[in-house]
Amino acid sequence: MPSADTYVQFGCGFSAPDGWRNFDASPTLRFERLPVIGRMYTRNAARFPLNAEFGDICKGLPLSSGSCAGVYASHVLEHLSLKDFHLALDETFRILRGGGIFRLVVPDLYTIARDYVSAHDNRDTGASLSFMRASHLGHPARSRGIGGIVHELLGNSRHLWMWDELSLAEALQKHGFVGVRRAYLGDSEDLAFARVEEPSRFDHACAMQAVKPS
Repeated sequence: MPSADTYVQFGCGFSAPDGWRNFDASPTLRFERLPVIGRMYTRNAARFPLNAEFGDICKGLPLSSGSCAGVYASHVLEHLSLKDFHLALDETFRILRGGGIFRLVVPDLYTIARDYVSAHDNRDTGASLSFMRASHLGHPARSRGIGGIVHELLGNSRHLWMWDELSLAEALQKHGFVGVRRAYLGDSEDLAFARVEEPSRFDHACAMQAVKPS
């Protein structure tokens, strides 16, 4: 049976498990929710789940302060600018209740950088290309024309800021979280997170857990 507690995932994409409120700020989701026309076209191969809600963590979610037992964000925060990242942490802290848990997963900058240095030291001429592809910091091609403009408006695949364990821990602590630690798949004391965590999202990633003080 779903818990009566409120659990929130932001940046849900196509993963919207029952028992969670699943928000995403994608313009594509907002478009798909338009009457008539939204049902006729989608940018992606699949449509957003019906229980996915449009909501921008940086602008504030429609939730009362201190109302959530848990918040989860998987491969979302790297798509935010540094300023918006801090807005997202502020909003997460606001909606969590005392003792509530925040778990997040992002690509691990340390792993990507380590692999680059190793390849470079081994005189691999493709080291820089591999780094740029793994970090999603580069742009292989510039979007042009009307189609390119629409793609840019409806897409959000670029990484705007990268993180590692040390920088995430410092940021979480500065925003008031306690009990900050490296996290691993399925290691939360709150079993509700097992419904939303996906094993593949933890590969080559840095996951963290933090708690709002009681």
